[in-house]
Amino acid sequence: MTTLKPGGRAAMVLPDNCLFEGKAGEVFELLMQDCALHTVLRLPRGTFTPYSQGVKANVIFFQKGRPTDAVWIFDARSNVPGITKKDRPLTAQHFAEFEKSYGKDANGLSKRSETGLANRFKKFHISEIKERGYKLDVTWLKDNSLEDADALPEPQDLATEAVTELEAVIDDLKEIIELVEKEEGVEK
Repeated sequence: MTTLKPGGRAAMVLPDNCLFEGKAGEVFELLMQDCALHTVLRLPRGTFTPYSQGVKANVIFFQKGRPTDAVWIFDARSNVPGITKKDRPLTAQHFAEFEKSYGKDANGLSKRSETGLANRFKKFHISEIKERGYKLDVTWLKDNSLEDADALPEPQDLATEAVTELEAVIDDLKEIIELVEKEEGVEK
């Protein structure tokens, strides 16, 4: 963010836990004050297979020079079969609907609509984001593919995802312990 010139644009790939874990809200609050974080793309499961098994990832798009007034989130993950190296490789077709929804304006200022296939693109006003503590782990689509046993992610992907989520919980618990210890130190 500091290296961008006013009007400069960036896209950043982040694992899911960076949208909500630990200090994520504080980081996004700072980012949204100096930059318009206008779009989040939730990538399909398995996008980085075989290099990072089970990692769910997102791309955030932002532009320096104006604060965020709303964030559009495109869910390219829910109800989409996971990416595999052989059977379902990642192709440009996976992003066709996102590109159409994003629009032609590279700055994210094209007119957008929440209608479309499966209601994948949704707008969240900055007031809604503030209420969530600036954490961007927003979901609104029910992922029916997870109820179909044949469409479930591979066991190693599920295990990796569970470990990632447990690590996030452990980090949160460590922060709570630190806060409690600080409070106890103040009272003594």
